[in-house]
Amino acid sequence: MDNDSRKSLLASSTKTSVVLGLFGLIAALLLGIVNLVTADRIQEQQRVAERRALAEVFPEHVHDNDLLLDTFTLAPEDPAFTQPELLQLSTSRQAYTGQLNGLFSGTILPVEAHDAYSGDILIMVGVLANGQVSAVRVLAHKETPGLGDKIEATVSDWILGFDGKSLLNPTQSRWKVIKDGGEFDQLVGATITTRAVVDAVERALTFFQLNQNKLANVTKQF
Repeated sequence: MDNDSRKSLLASSTKTSVVLGLFGLIAALLLGIVNLVTADRIQEQQRVAERRALAEVFPEHVHDNDLLLDTFTLAPEDPAFTQPELLQLSTSRQAYTGQLNGLFSGTILPVEAHDAYSGDILIMVGVLANGQVSAVRVLAHKETPGLGDKIEATVSDWILGFDGKSLLNPTQSRWKVIKDGGEFDQLVGATITTRAVVDAVERALTFFQLNQNKLANVTKQF
């Protein structure tokens, strides 16, 4: 191969490498943009779901304050609270304080279940000042459509079974699905999912019990 041929081959190889490098860079940039847009969209959908759930978890007759103003942040490992690990938060989440006629009426707590069938379940639990559940709503999940998605209030009324419950009703030994000797119905074909939600709600109630005085005054301190 003469010098001209070698130079031509080298130039061609260099050009090809540059083109491929540019394509790789463009692809990486596009992928990053798509991920960023998708992440923002997912977060916005979660925020919309959370705002809608607030009105369902804490209806107007149990509070007269603006829940969106009386908020505080719960961190995965928060030294201000006793056993914050009960909530199993993967990131800092918003909690809300309810007041009625100037008195503490309850708290809306975020809690997560990491032992579901298809991934994490983000849950919002309303707990009244007397320790009873006002309501529970699922904010996000990846459970199987037609089976595990029945934990959503828009799909079935199963989640309403927590309304009015507390650590005394039923007793803690009965905070399980019926299959495990407890009181709560399990969804057909979704025992793992319902078991995870029952456990998460009980953990939220336990956290509330351990931190009730702190939760009653938290928005006055921060």
